[in-house]
Amino acid sequence: MSITQFRSDGPASAPVPVTFQTIQEKKQASRPISALTAYDYATARLVDEAGIDLILVGDSLAQVVLGYDNTLPVTVDEMLHHTRAVRRAVRRAIVAADMPWGSYHVSVEDGVKNAVRFVKEAGAQAVKIEGGANRAELVERLTSAEIPVIGHLGLTPQSVHRMGGYKVQGRTAAAINELLHDAHTLESAGAVLLVLEGVPREVAARITSEVGIPTIGIGAGPECDGQILVFHDLVNLTFTQPAKFVRQYGDAAALFRNAIEGYRRDVETRAFPADGESYHLPKDVAVSLNGSAVRQKA
Repeated sequence: MSITQFRSDGPASAPVPVTFQTIQEKKQASRPISALTAYDYATARLVDEAGIDLILVGDSLAQVVLGYDNTLPVTVDEMLHHTRAVRRAVRRAIVAADMPWGSYHVSVEDGVKNAVRFVKEAGAQAVKIEGGANRAELVERLTSAEIPVIGHLGLTPQSVHRMGGYKVQGRTAAAINELLHDAHTLESAGAVLLVLEGVPREVAARITSEVGIPTIGIGAGPECDGQILVFHDLVNLTFTQPAKFVRQYGDAAALFRNAIEGYRRDVETRAFPADGESYHLPKDVAVSLNGSAVRQKA
């Protein structure tokens, strides 16, 4: 059975896919860009059908899906697995995948090979890498290989040990100048988008005004060309105190907990399943409850 058979609107009303040209046009027209993470078929489908422009299969799945303390342990194979699931659900949004730590840090050649896997094996339309001018050569190589690249500046979670934790970046004149230099360098190298995370809004506004490619903020203020949040933060499924920049739009934890507890109570009181939720023998077949043979009625 094809995926379109599960959709109520069917293939005839398939939405027009978002492209990076679409995203660029939004920046030029000062129309905000919406982005959100997703890690599986069900959530990706909901995100896509809600009209989000860009879906990122973020390495944040290491924490919110796999239960690690940070993003560093997640592997390329795990990221590919989740990207494939998301790709199957999406008809409209751009699907981008995070390159996990270690997949591009040893050599540019490793980075290119692994990025090709995300496009060829998982159907990603772009890859995201962390870092500034030190990633320029990799961005150039990937761009030459026809792989769109999303840069990531500011608070870069893969650098958590070097930064000494998850701290706001770009608070000094030197740090601001470095971020500006990195943004311009990544743009010149061919990056199609920049994620700005955990930087003062004034700094993000300056970068956004200076670069020609769209900026997507997360904890970077409202002047960015677009915004992104982690899906699980959005719906309260992280079981941790949310960051300052997170706004919760629903409480899935409460919804799920209430449903699960209700199910348990009904099972324990034999209220579930009811007769209407059970199957019955045909009228001409009878079975004894005392162990005697099944018989066919006359």
